[in-house]
Amino acid sequence: MSPLHSPRFKNPRARYNFQGRTCSITGVGSYLPAKVLTNGELERMVDTTDEWITSRTGIKERRIAAETEYTSDLATKAAQNALASAGVPGEQVDLIIVATITPDMPFPSTAALVQRNIGARRAAAFDMEAACSGYIYGLEIAQQFITTRTYDTVLVIGAEKLSSIVDWSDRNTCVLFGDGAGAAVLQNRPAAHGLLTAVMGADGNKADLLFMPGGGSRCPATADSVAARRHYLRMEGKETFKNAVQAMQTAAEEALRRCDLDIGRIKCIIPHQANRRIIDAVGDRLGATPEQMFVNLHKYGNTSAASVGIGLDEAVKSGSIQRGDLILLVAFGAGLTWGAAVIEW
Repeated sequence: MSPLHSPRFKNPRARYNFQGRTCSITGVGSYLPAKVLTNGELERMVDTTDEWITSRTGIKERRIAAETEYTSDLATKAAQNALASAGVPGEQVDLIIVATITPDMPFPSTAALVQRNIGARRAAAFDMEAACSGYIYGLEIAQQFITTRTYDTVLVIGAEKLSSIVDWSDRNTCVLFGDGAGAAVLQNRPAAHGLLTAVMGADGNKADLLFMPGGGSRCPATADSVAARRHYLRMEGKETFKNAVQAMQTAAEEALRRCDLDIGRIKCIIPHQANRRIIDAVGDRLGATPEQMFVNLHKYGNTSAASVGIGLDEAVKSGSIQRGDLILLVAFGAGLTWGAAVIEW
């Protein structure tokens, strides 16, 4: 019996007024570059130590894309893995959404390049930016197209080549980030509830806590902007930490409230993998057990929009998630943005 058929759970179709059909994730996939950059190697690049990085972040290593490997390449490989998992050919995809802050170029979209690479000839394609919350934003956008019957098959990808915008001379930020991609195929699956709810939020008043000043219309690339290192990300670590914990807790609690669920009903929680202290703090505030919290931060670092997608793929493949389980996704990123989603797998 589905866990949602408990008397404690209100009928999700009645509660959310679904437009005739639900939206489920029918396949997941991920891709990580081959190159591993360890904390020991970072010790030789900047003034840091393995102990300092591990104790403050929980990160031991991260993946770094090759010089000639771009965000569209990472996204394409994750997409191909997700399509294979779903048993869906590229030609069947109706829409491709790529969440990223590191597109190959300002235009055309990275999604258009993925469309070409996977042979999705009839698919619409666009990029969207919500930083580390992008994957959850993408799932909610995709659901709207599925439930309203605009499209039948939507491919959502979170992909980042953060190594291209990291200042490798800044020891406070360069130790945090890695490259990778996670993807999901969304379709209607009869007799399944699928994506139950998604909470999204933003606060542009705190945009200066985590941003990259150069490269846009406000600060286009010039010799001066490059010399001033404006084309690398910048972060106020302590304030970002405080806002991340509060926003993720609030979003997760709201998602659970909408579904009339308590945290004990959730089989697996996949938080954005930014910092082990953030993950632990969010878990504690939600009243989750360590067994509920999925963590792969130590292997990959913060992969921004790719983080939750990579985690979901690994959780499924490891057997941490089984058909019918309830899972909670929650993330926080620059913007500031945040999001949470509850899914019946």
